[in-house]
Amino acid sequence: MSIHEECGVFGIISNSTTDVGQIAYYGLYALQHRGQEGCGIVVNHDGLFTSHKDLGLVSEVFGAEELSKLPAGEMAVGHVRYGTTGGNSRSNCQPIEVNHQKGRMALAHNGNLSNAADLRDELELSGAIFHTTSDTETIAYIITKERIRCGSIEDALTNAMETLQGAYSLVLLSPQKLICARDPHGFRPLCFGQTKDGSYVVASESCAIHAVGGEFIRDVEPGEILVFTKDDENGEVKMQSIQRHCYRQERKICIFEYIYFARPDSVIDGISVHSARVSAGRELAKVHPVDADMVIGVPDSGLDAAIGYSLESHIPYGMGLIKNKYIGRTFIAPDHRMDQVKIKLAAIEDVVRDKRIILIDDSIVRGTTSKRLVNLLREAGAKEIHMRISAPPFLHPCYYGTDIDSEEHLIANKHSVPQIADIIGVDTLGYLPVEKLGCLMQERYADYFSGYCSACFDGKYPTAIPKENAKNRFERPLSEVKSMKTKES
Repeated sequence: MSIHEECGVFGIISNSTTDVGQIAYYGLYALQHRGQEGCGIVVNHDGLFTSHKDLGLVSEVFGAEELSKLPAGEMAVGHVRYGTTGGNSRSNCQPIEVNHQKGRMALAHNGNLSNAADLRDELELSGAIFHTTSDTETIAYIITKERIRCGSIEDALTNAMETLQGAYSLVLLSPQKLICARDPHGFRPLCFGQTKDGSYVVASESCAIHAVGGEFIRDVEPGEILVFTKDDENGEVKMQSIQRHCYRQERKICIFEYIYFARPDSVIDGISVHSARVSAGRELAKVHPVDADMVIGVPDSGLDAAIGYSLESHIPYGMGLIKNKYIGRTFIAPDHRMDQVKIKLAAIEDVVRDKRIILIDDSIVRGTTSKRLVNLLREAGAKEIHMRISAPPFLHPCYYGTDIDSEEHLIANKHSVPQIADIIGVDTLGYLPVEKLGCLMQERYADYFSGYCSACFDGKYPTAIPKENAKNRFERPLSEVKSMKTKES
């Protein structure tokens, strides 16, 4: 189990005035796995914005009363947040809204800018005043500055992308348009589809499009900007594709989207997430075979890989761990991690007692959660526990939206595989080799899929490495700021 999380974005534009806020609610509900710190929705009705956002799950933030206050409208944009930059406060909840002389804008962002600190410093020196500590506000400022000079908001975004570096999948709302964009590397997923009534829907994952009754059309290409507007004559929604930034960088989708982030029923860049995880499990069985009685997976992202391991090894698959469905992902509650694990999972004694178990999980970060899982199985009577991980060891920080900001937090950076096995209490431990990550992409997509980012495993970063990457880098205490200034002078 990992400490990482992503954000989820959602947008809709309808050809008529309807309950787009409620549709966005269902879309965010389908993306809840991508972030549980906070969420928000902005509805555009006749150019006027109405919004609600707060800390908590979608179902907590949007009760019946809050949803009833969202007016019928033509467009809406929504966001579920797990903060990879900035603290957990209501001010950092998205979408971020901006009012300026060229009109309103609401922006939802998934990813991390690798040059956020430099851009923010430059903006602050020019007089910008920031109200949040997330790098999404930096993107909003840059778009706004360009908007003042440009004829249209899509031109402003096109120009802003010349400055932005790193990972960003954006959904942007203006008084007349719904716009989405994906960074030139395509680090984070973004796709769009259409409902039966002709509305267009944009989402981080295809599962959200299906959840609102839409049909998936395709992924947004890396570097592509899509502009959705209503035709003045017949009211139908039309789409424009801007590809000025396409094909300028090598495609680098985050490989961890397939290992962990995304829902199994999603398809990202033409690849089924479920099938990718099954393939990883099959590969694990080839490179790390072991005699055992049963294969079990850690819910939820370890289950598909466990099925793959079972299929390849012909060792029976069983349900050895049960998940409390009413508890969110462990790492999203950063305090009391051990208590969260105790509440979240339980071993089924009748299944694991006196068995040699192969335990499949997606990753090991600090090792504390894995150790607790192993203890649960030992207490339930498991005779042997052989742990297999459907990802390579985490060795390096991520600068593109995964919440790993320091090598000191990574157990594999300090310990060998046998040492980690001893620390977490398993009989044997095996990781998916980094050179085998391509199995997740599946050979039939080799011509279509040109690359993926695995920098957290191999240290090969597609962009320049930022000077500072701490999650709360824009929230330093005054004493630390003074100390830094003294050193600089």
